[in-house]
Amino acid sequence: MAKSGAVWGIDIGQCALKALRCRAHEKDTNKIVVEAFDYIEYPKILSQPDADRDELIREAIETFLSRNEVKGDRVAMSVPGQSGLARFIKLPPVEAKKIPDIVKYEARQQIPFALEDVVWDYQPLEGGSQDEGYALETEVGLFAMKRDQVAKALEPLEAAGIEVDIIQLAPLAVYNYACFDRMNNLEDAPPFDPESPPPSKVLLSLGADTTDLVITNGFRVWQRNIPIGGSHFTKALTKELKLTFAKAEHLKRNAKKAEDPKAIFQAMRPVFSDLAAEIQRSLGFFMSNNRGAELEEVIALGNPMKLPGLQRFLSQNLDQEVTPIKEFPGLVGGSVTSTPQFEENQLAFATAYGLCVQGLGLAKLSTDLLPDELITSRLVRGKKPWAVAAAALLMVGMTANYAGYFGAWQTVDVAGDWSGPIKQAETLSRTSSTYTGEFTNLKEQFNTLRTVGDNLQSNADGRLLWPELVKAVDDAVPVDQRPREERERTAKDVTLREELHIQSMDVQHFDDLSTWFTGAVAKYYEEASKSEAYVAARAAEVAAKKKAVDDAEKAERTAAAAAATGAAPAPAPTQPEVVEDEALPLAGSDPAPSPVDDLAGDPAMQDGMAEPGVGGGMGDGMGDQGFGDEATTAGPTGPGYVVELTGHHFHNNNTAVEVDSLSSDEGEDFVRRTLIKNLLEKSIKLPDGPNGELVDVPIAKLGISYPVVVTKGRIETVLYDPEAAFGEDNANRRRGMGEEEADPFAVRKPGVRRQPRDAEPVDPEAGLWKLRRYDFKLQFLWQPTPRHERNKPAGEAEFDGTASTGGAGGFAG
Repeated sequence: MAKSGAVWGIDIGQCALKALRCRAHEKDTNKIVVEAFDYIEYPKILSQPDADRDELIREAIETFLSRNEVKGDRVAMSVPGQSGLARFIKLPPVEAKKIPDIVKYEARQQIPFALEDVVWDYQPLEGGSQDEGYALETEVGLFAMKRDQVAKALEPLEAAGIEVDIIQLAPLAVYNYACFDRMNNLEDAPPFDPESPPPSKVLLSLGADTTDLVITNGFRVWQRNIPIGGSHFTKALTKELKLTFAKAEHLKRNAKKAEDPKAIFQAMRPVFSDLAAEIQRSLGFFMSNNRGAELEEVIALGNPMKLPGLQRFLSQNLDQEVTPIKEFPGLVGGSVTSTPQFEENQLAFATAYGLCVQGLGLAKLSTDLLPDELITSRLVRGKKPWAVAAAALLMVGMTANYAGYFGAWQTVDVAGDWSGPIKQAETLSRTSSTYTGEFTNLKEQFNTLRTVGDNLQSNADGRLLWPELVKAVDDAVPVDQRPREERERTAKDVTLREELHIQSMDVQHFDDLSTWFTGAVAKYYEEASKSEAYVAARAAEVAAKKKAVDDAEKAERTAAAAAATGAAPAPAPTQPEVVEDEALPLAGSDPAPSPVDDLAGDPAMQDGMAEPGVGGGMGDGMGDQGFGDEATTAGPTGPGYVVELTGHHFHNNNTAVEVDSLSSDEGEDFVRRTLIKNLLEKSIKLPDGPNGELVDVPIAKLGISYPVVVTKGRIETVLYDPEAAFGEDNANRRRGMGEEEADPFAVRKPGVRRQPRDAEPVDPEAGLWKLRRYDFKLQFLWQPTPRHERNKPAGEAEFDGTASTGGAGGFAG
């Protein structure tokens, strides 16, 4: 049914049903037009012990419908404040689009029931601001009510055939009334300043059983429900004067006409005091939490406020003038508002007024506790006639279409005109099916034979996979390329050597390599990939400086030899100028250690141990550490091995022996420039050529990829003993896998003297050198690629277009 544009605001209270019918003003947006009202008082107060609540409300609604027409109008109803929950949350600066997610999280924390059991809504209050998409100084009102209480409140209206469009808490309807009627809907208000908020109004809406205390400055609202109302004065009279409830209620309303008014007020005085104390306590709590707030006026609402002496008593105890409303400036409709019944009960219509303001879309707070499923069912019900009409129209169209095709089919002579072509098509289809079946059988036979051949070949090639891995690692590890006679047994010479010392090599099998790559490994790999441009920019500089140092030392030796023989010394080579790249950061400073997870602790790491004779478990020395945030780099998948190399090097700045290497060529950067670069780019000699001829095979083609340093240790200064068993030169030559290297850092026993040929001791008695050592763990994955797979021509595939699977079994045994 089409809506009329009018709104009914219905307030079902404990003492009476109040209703207003309003519509928007044609010219002034800060006024609404009242067209009708109704005030239906129950024979008994709903909270009386002998009162039938449901029956009294049903009779009041029947009376209301007999006097008024509701069809076509929107209906907004209120529920008592104590039936719902209201929370006001101050949000930190946050992106505006994330406010719904934050509010939903807060709802789970603030609402003491499961969200599925309540109807809830929220709205940011007036006064917030936005800056570049961020919400600042935002306060959100969160309101909720249990579903069973919503259903109970709706039941009498639904039973009477009244469809409710809006459900609002009564204190919030009072807030909407105050903003619209008492504050001109904030139209002339200055921008909200949290440090200096505008004065606040206090609204005391006294009902039959409870009092709604609402404090608002228009931009912010605070409310509390006080469990004292007009019926408490009546109960005090029944107790003190030994009267029935009905007589006490009549006496309360006509206290001034009673024989002994003083006795009546004396009996009600405790309730007066309790109400004033609760209001004082509530105002004190509000002021303590809002230091800059200022209370401007106290407005009295509700018919119980007409009790003689109550307003004067509250004014004296609150030190603030309590004034009842005498008119509604924003409500236009003299013929309605001037009626005696409306004027008599004017204090009771503030809630219904606020509901009409919200129903007309003029309220500052527009939250709605009407269940979504009820709204959906109404929409579906409203669309049903259109859906039935559309279905009927579709059926008519389909029937007409079928009739047309059926008529055309009737004109065709299938037996005479189409029997021949149909038989030919069936014969061709059978022939095609026969050829397709033969082709499928032959293809399966071919693939079976090919798989057998690949498996036989992979069994032979699989024996070479581990030796190829060891050779690839051995060739990738950098060693000092100088002849032995050109090396010196000095700390400076050891520092300048471009070599790494591998202490152990561990291998671990993974069913899915993504479990290894996920986490810190991906993070470190991504960081290393981003620094490739930096490494490339420094490579020429490192090579130039090394060449200059080598040329200078060679020139010094040549000059010394010439001086010894008396010949003229050769001119010294010109040292190339090294230009620092200021746009790139220096990477040599000692970074703080970064945690690396203990891979052995991962269940996926326990699928298999290292191969016999290759090394210990993968997790040795990794520590109980965490990976941290995961990177987003796409990594490897599928089964394979992770190889871990544990080693160190001395190619670092060393002021103790006057060695000043580039900071970009020490620590981890040196490992990446040498070992990692070799694993990615170097080739090794393997008998992959015709008739076993040795040819260059890239290391990456063996299935080696994703090399990454998984430790972030510092460069440490150590004392080095050059006389330890298997000294540095010896250890470098004997670094074969599985062969233990003696500790060159052990202090010699007393009495063992240092040989004269050793130079630059930092401790002449012990004969020790001071070196700077960098320890690291490097991991890379290895997905073995047998020789017959490596030698396949590019683009070769299975006969049916799928990849070959025959090479997977050669190394598994």
